[in-house]
Amino acid sequence: MLLLDTEEVPADERVEAFRAALLSASVPSLVGMEEDGERVFARMECWRFGDLVLFASRSSGWSVSRSPRFLRLEGPPMVSLSLQAHGTGRFGQSGRRDLVAPGELMLNDLTIPYDFAWSGSGAARSLQVPYDLLAVPPGIVRRGAGRLRASPLYDLVRDHLARVHADADALAGDPGAAALGTATVELVRALITSASGVDAHARPAAAEALLPLVLAYARAHLTEPDLTPARIAHAHNISVRALYRLCARAGLSLEQWIIEQRLEGARSTLLSPAGRTRTVASVARAWGFTDPSHFTRRFRAAYGVTPRRLRAAPSGPAG
Repeated sequence: MLLLDTEEVPADERVEAFRAALLSASVPSLVGMEEDGERVFARMECWRFGDLVLFASRSSGWSVSRSPRFLRLEGPPMVSLSLQAHGTGRFGQSGRRDLVAPGELMLNDLTIPYDFAWSGSGAARSLQVPYDLLAVPPGIVRRGAGRLRASPLYDLVRDHLARVHADADALAGDPGAAALGTATVELVRALITSASGVDAHARPAAAEALLPLVLAYARAHLTEPDLTPARIAHAHNISVRALYRLCARAGLSLEQWIIEQRLEGARSTLLSPAGRTRTVASVARAWGFTDPSHFTRRFRAAYGVTPRRLRAAPSGPAG
């Protein structure tokens, strides 16, 4: 969703429009602009993945400060994990002063004072995660914030954020958007826990984060016949053996899960008004089944009826 494009705003209203758009997407704070008039430019967008929000901005220089005075104003308790895409950010929180170069991550606890700015042209992509969804104590968040680069999950999370933003329009409109949001939150939790150095939780958190991410990826590519364990493992930088171990620990057969998801998708299509005008073979192909006979056998085993009989029923199966 487009929040602001200053090309559509009169020059003398751009500073105020920038402040209003930023505050609508974040928490109460003091916002300032480096330029004014026609020199101000900004484009802000946001996408929702369940309860997770991805916010992207590209603009001329600006600054934001959340002082103790602003903490008294109502705002949602959340953290922001940002990827600096262009320009160098200047971030201060909890006694730290950091330069955030392009390609680097920044973790900001929005419930305590902070300041951030960049000069000239800059751009960033930010995940806004409610604290109750993150389920990590503030002390762990603040400890991990200053040590993100020490985590072996740093590159994985950074690349994931960039990839989600690159396809944000399509992903946010996909039926798996909420599942992708859940998987992304798990991954952010794993990064914070790992970076904080809480060894008792870091490895389990990483594993717990990776499985939802794997399933979200598989769900997004269910209709593609070449969706294989090897492809899924490669997409997540792990071996096929490690992928099978990950699924086994969760009591999950990956191939069976993929078939079940595809069958349910095909079943929904067959019962839809548009699906009733298509051949069974075309529906099977659309859901990744290259052999119509195999599709029919698996469908009957799952639902106790053939695809043709299911569609012939007046309102689908009774149960």
